[in-house]
Formats: sequence, structure tokens, C-alpha cells
Amino acid sequence: MNSDAISAMKNWVSSVIVKYNFCPFARKEVENNTIHYELSDALTIEDAVLAMIESCIALDSHPERETTLLIFNNGFHDFDAFLDLVDLANALLAAQGYEGKYQIANFHPDYVFADSDENDPANYTNRAPYPTLHLIREDSMAQALATYDDPEQIPENNIRLARRKGEAFWQQLLSSCKSH
Repeated sequence: MNSDAISAMKNWVSSVIVKYNFCPFARKEVENNTIHYELSDALTIEDAVLAMIESCIALDSHPERETTLLIFNNGFHDFDAFLDLVDLANALLAAQGYEGKYQIANFHPDYVFADSDENDPANYTNRAPYPTLHLIREDSMAQALATYDDPEQIPENNIRLARRKGEAFWQQLLSSCKSH
């Protein structure tokens, strides 16, 4: 397996997500080493959603893992195709009885929020070195949110920071995650 992709994603989590506090709950998981990084060489949506369900089963079997980043290091470079994967993954999560147990966040190198300009720096809050499905334990997220003052402000704070730093800053930072 390509450990470069895992290194890039670990680098991204620490130098973007934790350093700029895009997710105020990530630092604890990095420090506790409870983030599982899983590579998938899936090229089709069918194979990718099967990998996602396998990752859910693995989370069931490994309670010491708080979360999993399922990284598609060879496929889903096209953002629209990736969004099709995200839709099917969410539907399958529900169909397999995992709705309410796990939720999916998603990241992509070309992420663009709906109704947003592709050059808006705010998109970098969801841009990562590789297309990734982030499987999150809902119970843990609920506990974390319950102890956080004003969690509704997290996305707005991230957007303000991203826009203040500017697109060139985030492009360089994202690029450097893959080169270290």
C-alpha cells in the first residue's frame, strides 16, 4: 500500500485541521493516536462503498479507534464522481443499519461547497490531499459537541479564517502536505 498517501493525510490533519483548529476535537484524537488511516485502491463506486462498510465493521471491532479516514489514493479524482460516492455511501450507511452510529464527513482536493465559487478560500476547510470519507462515531461527536461552547460557530469561524488567509496560502499548505 502507498504509505505516502497516509503520510500526506497525517500531515494534513496536523498542519491544517489541528493547527488551524478547523476541527476543535481533532487534537485530542491525534494526541491519543485514535485516528485510523485506511487506504483504499477502489476505482469504482461499488468497491468504494464496500470499503466504507468494511471500515464501519472494523470500527465496530476496534473500539479504541475513535475515527477512520478512508483514503482513496487512486480513484475519485473527479469531484462530481466523488460526490456520487458520498451520496451512495450515506445511503448504504443507513441501509446497513449504521445510521445513528456513524456519520460521514468528506474531503477532496477539489472540494467546492454548493453555491460557492471554486476559488473561494472557504473551500479549503474541506480540501485534503486525497479524496477521503471520514467515518465519525456519532456518540463521541455528540459528547464532544455537548462540552463545546457554541459549536454552531465552528463552520463560520473556519470560513472567516480561510478567507482571511486567502487561497494562495491554503494552496501552498495543501501542496506541502503531499511533499513532506
